[in-house]
Amino acid sequence: MSHGPRSGLAAVSSALLAMSRHLEVRDVLKTIVASARELLDAQYAALGVPDDHGGFAQFVVDGVSEEQWKAIGPLPRQHGILAAMLHEARSERLADVRKDPRFEGWPKAHPDLVDFLGLPIRDGDEVLGALFLANKNCERPEGGCGFTEDDEELLGILAQHAAIALTNARLYERSRELTIAEERSRLAHELHDAVSQKLFSLRLTAQAAARLVDRDPSRAKGELQQVAALAAEAADELRAAVVELRPAALDEDGLVATLRTQIQVLDRAHSARVTFAGHGVKALPASQEEALLRVAQEALHNALRHSGADHVDVTLDRRGSGAVLRVTDDGGGFDPSAVRRAGRHLGLVSMRDRASGAGGTLTVDSAPDKGTVIEMEVPGG
Repeated sequence: MSHGPRSGLAAVSSALLAMSRHLEVRDVLKTIVASARELLDAQYAALGVPDDHGGFAQFVVDGVSEEQWKAIGPLPRQHGILAAMLHEARSERLADVRKDPRFEGWPKAHPDLVDFLGLPIRDGDEVLGALFLANKNCERPEGGCGFTEDDEELLGILAQHAAIALTNARLYERSRELTIAEERSRLAHELHDAVSQKLFSLRLTAQAAARLVDRDPSRAKGELQQVAALAAEAADELRAAVVELRPAALDEDGLVATLRTQIQVLDRAHSARVTFAGHGVKALPASQEEALLRVAQEALHNALRHSGADHVDVTLDRRGSGAVLRVTDDGGGFDPSAVRRAGRHLGLVSMRDRASGAGGTLTVDSAPDKGTVIEMEVPGG
């Protein structure tokens, strides 16, 4: 990710702007680490967010390949220099981390670190994480550290802004969780009020019909007709509740504009490049437009959160009177059959259900290290 040192106000500004573009905590962490490594021209950078059990809830590295990271093994514990930065909330600048009395070694596959610069990321008295760099790309003074006091000051400035970006990302995710919880609570309340009474009446009427079926078939028939009417009313209430969940932007802007807007937001919020192209698509039945939007959202979520993709491309093209949606990423890919055997679905079941419910089809083409293509086709009206 790094291609040599950058210096000056422009480089610092670029790093701070990059942090502020992201809303997801994981993306913020990755941007902080990459920015720190590039600004200070180090071989390695890492950031650990501590948990409450002596380990790390999240740990992000830059400068280590995926293969190396897998070979290193489990996440580190809070010990040695990491513990000092987290628990004592002070910076550390060392000529050779291996010679520090607190050094406790590292796994066999771990890269060899020498000079070291680390400091905590703090929000007031709370330590949000530990940011550290190793192996400065420079000529080291005899017995000294490649990282300078200026480097430490620069990293301190970056850490202050990292704390703001990380706090904002946490607040955003918490706000989103609360919004989802509130919406679920509201929907549950409305469903209870709108449907439960009809279902209760339906149950009583069905029981009455069962008691009358032998001794008064005529009355039993009337009760069964009432059961059918109540069931239809309950179905209408449920349908109305589901329709209410239809994204308002679909009705206001249409599917193409809604997808384009959402993908522009994702492109700004994630490090991966996310693009959209729509060609000749006409208005589709409401159920098909909503299904296409939901499948696109689920596929984008998987690509941006799980695949490690650098590029995600979304296209929506006209096909006959219908349309075909295609979400393509260059990420790690997966074996769909292995995912099913493991009991994990990555949303594939819900995507297939949405496609079939809209009268369409869904295909998934993926393999390890080959990326993923998810395609959904609907017939139109």
